[in-house]
Amino acid sequence: MRSAKTLRLVLGDQLNASHSWFKRVDDDVLYVIAELHQEVDYCVHHVQKICAFFSAMANFAEALQRAGHRVHYLTLDDSAAYADLPSLIQSVLVTCQATVFEYQRADEYRLFTQLRVMSLPKVRVEECDSEHFLLPFDEITQQFSAGKHRRMENFYRGMRQRYQVLMDGDSPRGGRWNFDSENRNRLSVDDIADVPEPLVFANDVSAILHRLERHGVKHIGRPETKLVWPVSRRQAKELLDYFCRYLLPYFGRFQDAMTAGGATGWSLYHSRLSFAINAKILHPMQVIDAALYAFETSDGVIDLAQVEGFVRQILGWREFVRGVYWANMPRYAELNNLAASRELPSYFWTGKTKMRCLSQAIGQSLDYAYAHHIQRLMVTGNFCLLSGIDPAAVDQWYLGIYVDALEWVEMPNTRGMSQYADGGLVGTKAYAAGGNYIRKMSDYCGDCEYRVKDKIGDKACPLNSLYWGFMHRHRYRFAANPRQGMIYKNWDKMAADNKQAILDRAQWCLDHIEEL
Repeated sequence: MRSAKTLRLVLGDQLNASHSWFKRVDDDVLYVIAELHQEVDYCVHHVQKICAFFSAMANFAEALQRAGHRVHYLTLDDSAAYADLPSLIQSVLVTCQATVFEYQRADEYRLFTQLRVMSLPKVRVEECDSEHFLLPFDEITQQFSAGKHRRMENFYRGMRQRYQVLMDGDSPRGGRWNFDSENRNRLSVDDIADVPEPLVFANDVSAILHRLERHGVKHIGRPETKLVWPVSRRQAKELLDYFCRYLLPYFGRFQDAMTAGGATGWSLYHSRLSFAINAKILHPMQVIDAALYAFETSDGVIDLAQVEGFVRQILGWREFVRGVYWANMPRYAELNNLAASRELPSYFWTGKTKMRCLSQAIGQSLDYAYAHHIQRLMVTGNFCLLSGIDPAAVDQWYLGIYVDALEWVEMPNTRGMSQYADGGLVGTKAYAAGGNYIRKMSDYCGDCEYRVKDKIGDKACPLNSLYWGFMHRHRYRFAANPRQGMIYKNWDKMAADNKQAILDRAQWCLDHIEEL
């Protein structure tokens, strides 16, 4: 390896070709990109997630080299000799005789800490921004306070004003900030038939799969030699263009809908851009601008409710959960407000359960390393919440199984929004629901072994009794909550023997959770 004055580290989720680092080619700068055992071992990942990141990293390294940059790419074969990232960096620094080490600030707390405490005598270390997020890192503590709830809607409105997105001067376009109430439609049979085929890719990851097998990397999910996810800037832009043209016109309307129907049921009108954005292959404003351009030039084919729902996910929610994460780490990772301690059922690794909603959501996740936000929140997440699953186990499952899962975005969504383990730092209520929500928003219940309208009996939907058991168990927490307190009026109107029968059914479900 030729000597270099400066060594720059590019992590697997820092594949930002527009970063200022790359504006100038400097032969005295060496970029290092590495497949690391520490990154595949800290939790059990979906095999397609590992393949997506490794393939995207290799493509990024090749793109940098074509642009004239010097790149040192290490596969698992090359990095296996090193105990961790610091030891690899130390070795490469010695080999290339660099006197400066530069890195972009890591977005996950464990890597952030690992890099900041790394000891490199006689080497000047410089940390810079990843130049990706829309809320500057230094402003997070101005917007978010540790241990305090920050209303997402207010944050979102501030970001809309700051970036002048869907604004008419100081007012929101159309006179409303939020069109969420119009974006809760269920898919009819005809609607399902009209869903466009998803754009997928066929990236050859057979060599990566062989490496994973050779190194004994534990993983979950279905391995695919032809990966459907975008792993290059060209593919990511192609998927973005496809979304804006074919999917955005109905995105908002059906963003909460779920179906088991057909080849499109797993993707529907969702963009599936989250991996490309979270790996920084695409910049969030690039995605927002593309959606806005499609909206403005669609001659009414895309209405305001559709594009606002999409913008809210990126400009609002994505930036919001990052703020919650950094304002509250590392304590956030230990929060367990509901004292949940039950183990995750074994069917979360197989999808083999009689509950059709869980079977569909988990099975899809195992097949594609993907599920959309309502499947995550209101199916698997809701079940874990009602059952009192240990939030640490829920964190590990979500972090491992989804292709787009990085801790900064995953943890506030699961430990916060989904499991209420943070006591309301993210959401102002527990997102708990019985089977009726699943019936309203999906066709999962039709062929289920359980009866969605029943609360008691062997064939009663487990979600119904588990819901009331959860609400009864945590009444002291939620009775005074204005968003949930009225639920108890319905509970109190029930006959005492009926309430007891529901609670008995809930306890049976908990005691026999592996049999559901």
